[in-house]
Amino acid sequence: MLLSGMNFTQFLRIVEIRTKIISMGTFASGTLFALYTQGTLSPGLVLLMAIATLFVDMGTTGFNSYFDYRNGTDRQETNCEDDKVLVYQGVKPSLALLVSLLLFGAAGALGLVLAYLTSWKLLVAGGICMLVGFAYTGGPYPISRTPFGELFAGFFLGTTLFLISYFVQTGTVAKEALLASLPFLVLVGMILSVNNSCDRISDAQAGRRTLTIILGKWGTTFLLGLEALLVVALSVLLFVLGIYPLLLLIALVPCFLFGASEFRAMVQRGFSNQTKQGNMGSIGRVYLVFSLCFVLGLLLEHLLI
Repeated sequence: MLLSGMNFTQFLRIVEIRTKIISMGTFASGTLFALYTQGTLSPGLVLLMAIATLFVDMGTTGFNSYFDYRNGTDRQETNCEDDKVLVYQGVKPSLALLVSLLLFGAAGALGLVLAYLTSWKLLVAGGICMLVGFAYTGGPYPISRTPFGELFAGFFLGTTLFLISYFVQTGTVAKEALLASLPFLVLVGMILSVNNSCDRISDAQAGRRTLTIILGKWGTTFLLGLEALLVVALSVLLFVLGIYPLLLLIALVPCFLFGASEFRAMVQRGFSNQTKQGNMGSIGRVYLVFSLCFVLGLLLEHLLI
């Protein structure tokens, strides 16, 4: 037993380990952009940053599991996800809370080491990220219950994490890195849009006021299409501006084709609790492929040019 009343598989489901490709993809992309711009990386800092990022993301998801159960968002009447172990397997909510606190504590300790090795400014940025991670579903006014969830998720899991990963290696926050992170901001926001569109009816019953609830069924489909097109347009524009090298843009082309196929599959399935698992799998694969293509393109640029 990992902790009394919870096994390792249940722990992985509380922190939704399969979704960590988002934070790890952004971290890897920000780190490789630092390699592209400065030509070197510190392996030790890469490892510490990777573990800290993983712990913060796992802790944040653990808080989401705890608070979504406590406020009635996750319940058997409206939830079809059998991996919600607090709902379907009787795991005590207090264990999810304890796991999250321990993960945040470990991430904080690693943050201190990283700040000592780089800059104490990192503590401020990391602290804000952890605070937002808690406030996303916790506190008196959870962000996830407002229309701003996509914006906060995209900004912190996309742009902010990209910039922190870049800063750890370079000691600076360059304008080029900020611009390079914008497709990640939109993609992370799109992931949340897909999630919320599938939960639109149950979220409304739980008292949430997400953007997809405001837009409705057809408005949400339009939003998703707009976000997909924006990722492509931003990538091309960043190449034109000289932020993305040619090899990176070429490497992203297969991702754009793959993304179009997955988007079509999501629209055909429709967006509901019953199709959530398939749709989240689709958008998760798109993000994974985008991150892999991004990293591959920058590696090729670094090795060949």
